[in-house]
Amino acid sequence: MGKILIFTASTGGGHNQAASSLGREFSQKGYKVKKIDILKETSKILEILIEDGYKVLINRLPKIYGKLYKISDKQRINKYITRLFTKACYSKIYQIIKSYSPDLIISTHPFIINIIDRIKCEGLLKTPFISIVTDYEAHQTYISNKVDAYITANKYTANSLIKKGVDKSKVYPFGIPIERKFLEKPPKQIINDNSKFRILLMGGSLGMRNMKKVLNYLIKNNNPLEIIVVCGKNDVLKRSIEKNFIKKYSDKKLVVYGFTKKIHELMELCDVIITKPGGLTISEAIVKNIPIIIPYLIPGQEQENAQFLVKSGVAIKVDKAKEINSIIDCLINNPEKLEKMKLNMKKLSCQYSIEKIIELGEYFILRNKNNKRVINK
Repeated sequence: MGKILIFTASTGGGHNQAASSLGREFSQKGYKVKKIDILKETSKILEILIEDGYKVLINRLPKIYGKLYKISDKQRINKYITRLFTKACYSKIYQIIKSYSPDLIISTHPFIINIIDRIKCEGLLKTPFISIVTDYEAHQTYISNKVDAYITANKYTANSLIKKGVDKSKVYPFGIPIERKFLEKPPKQIINDNSKFRILLMGGSLGMRNMKKVLNYLIKNNNPLEIIVVCGKNDVLKRSIEKNFIKKYSDKKLVVYGFTKKIHELMELCDVIITKPGGLTISEAIVKNIPIIIPYLIPGQEQENAQFLVKSGVAIKVDKAKEINSIIDCLINNPEKLEKMKLNMKKLSCQYSIEKIIELGEYFILRNKNNKRVINK
């Protein structure tokens, strides 16, 4: 079987999760898979600057991050930024590709796209290249005529690429790659108390400080609630919630997790999910058919994700944390609204197919089998 090289970057957990999901699927088919974190493999300075800078911006200066995201979406400015990044990483990335000599290259993060573009423009690479768009509106960084195929969450994302000049024939709305366990129904388990409305409260892999504010309102809701809180890798948030909220309200059941691999089971058990609209999390929620409430987000790509979800009738956007209880009360008292959201989710989830992504990858590998993949300088 062939060799597949998957590029990702640790700006949030979604890119890495999508890369891991694809890697597992191709490995099970017999392919040799290598996953590369662009920042970790190229420049320690860039890794610290971008990864730590990203965390600081989204947690402490989200409005500035949102403005930077929008500014960098402009073609001229984006061209300048990507040129700088390419200059810093080009040599190392070329050597990685040359050394591994893959039959297929896949990217779950747009940082690599301009580098591959340059290598191909210089006539040094013929390997087919697939880009996975992990948000619902495509940023300018994704755009390159050297990408052989784009995988998008849905037709809405596909259209956003086409509007930016991508050839329609290159765009495949097969869904963001998620773990197969989200597509399977788990066995019935654990919680026996069906009298409580169950809420899954999340904030992404890093957790979100605004979760605490939302929980402070939820815990005072007049209905008996069961609230499952997932803090991700934010241990400070987890300890704070355990200290300040557990065992203080007799009509509420509160369960707190840090980082967990059981999100698929928790989604199955809950009536709604309250979360920020990261591309991977909302894709998982859609296939799990759990209605979404969005009280916080990272300005930029998640703002665009939220707009799509609300327009599609699968999510409710909450502008202020204090409004969360009126939304919960409305859904409890009007279960038909939840059912309508679930129906809309089913319409979206029918587009998801990890099998089609694998088939597309295999098609490109076979088509390119007789070509020399990497040319020596």
